[in-house]
Amino acid sequence: MNKTALLIMLLLATCLCSNSFAAKEIKAGFIYVGPVGDAGWTYAHDEGRKEMEKLPFVKENSTYIESVPEGAASAKVINGLVRKGSNLVFTTSFGYMDATIDVAKRNKDVVFMHCSGFKTAENVGTYFGRMYEPRYLSGIVAGKMTKKNIIGYAAAFPIPEVIRGINAFALGVQSVNPQATVKVVWTQTWLDPGLELEAANSLLDVGADVLAMHQDTPATLQAAEKRGAFVIGYNSDMRHFAPNAFLTAPIWNWGALYTKLAKEVSEGTWKSSQIWDGMKEGLVELADFNPKVPADVQALVMKKAAAIKEGKLHPFAGPINDQGGNIVVAAGKTHSDGELLGMSYFVQGVQGTIPK
Repeated sequence: MNKTALLIMLLLATCLCSNSFAAKEIKAGFIYVGPVGDAGWTYAHDEGRKEMEKLPFVKENSTYIESVPEGAASAKVINGLVRKGSNLVFTTSFGYMDATIDVAKRNKDVVFMHCSGFKTAENVGTYFGRMYEPRYLSGIVAGKMTKKNIIGYAAAFPIPEVIRGINAFALGVQSVNPQATVKVVWTQTWLDPGLELEAANSLLDVGADVLAMHQDTPATLQAAEKRGAFVIGYNSDMRHFAPNAFLTAPIWNWGALYTKLAKEVSEGTWKSSQIWDGMKEGLVELADFNPKVPADVQALVMKKAAAIKEGKLHPFAGPINDQGGNIVVAAGKTHSDGELLGMSYFVQGVQGTIPK
């Protein structure tokens, strides 16, 4: 064997034995709709970004821009991340969808992942989580913990995502306490502590002794803490804002998905798809219980959680009636993903209207 051939073999052996250069370096960019300090939606995404940065081929090589308004103007901000070298871009709110598609058309060598949207392209995928699963479980907790059978829900916008969460929560409540009702108040905002506090107090004023929320700040928790009610959080584990009131919360674990996607892009195996992961995949989960939740209730919820992960329990399995008593899901049937994604009605047991 000549020296040249021997050298080539040694180089190949070195490459095979070492993973140090096996991965393409990832420079990830994130667009956030709120501030990272909101303790909610954006905070949870940023925790996921930090988890992704633990990968050796990312190594703190990510950046974010917070409080970016939704709509066409966001294209300029997204494009700015690309110009600065991002090869994997996450746009983390529905209102960035069209801007993401627009920028992606002009940057075919960059991978874009849009959260909660439905438009894709060769270099654009979408992702979201089946938050209705832990919402249902949290409804079981609320249904067991209420004494007055009046549960309040401070909701953001009347879109399918929020409506789906309210219904899943109410179905969880009804599964253990058919006498309880879920009263809904809309804030028409994702992040406005003042309006969220006002909505929470209005629910407490009409007798709610347990609150739930689809908002981005801990204002609802703080209202419950101040007035001696219980509360179900959302987005992240916010118990330190309401140590006495907090029972549990449906929460996001974005790090599991962001790590997976970064690996795929690095290894060249990423393909455009529409991801909708649930508790089984670890993207959504239920926060630890407050010790005030009785042991038998905790055990029941954990049993139901296991059934959801195993595919034996679907929160939207029939029979399900709407507010008017009409059957929307027959016995033995479940809503399809398409029906869940376009949900526009309230189930029986929910008090409130859906604004047009």
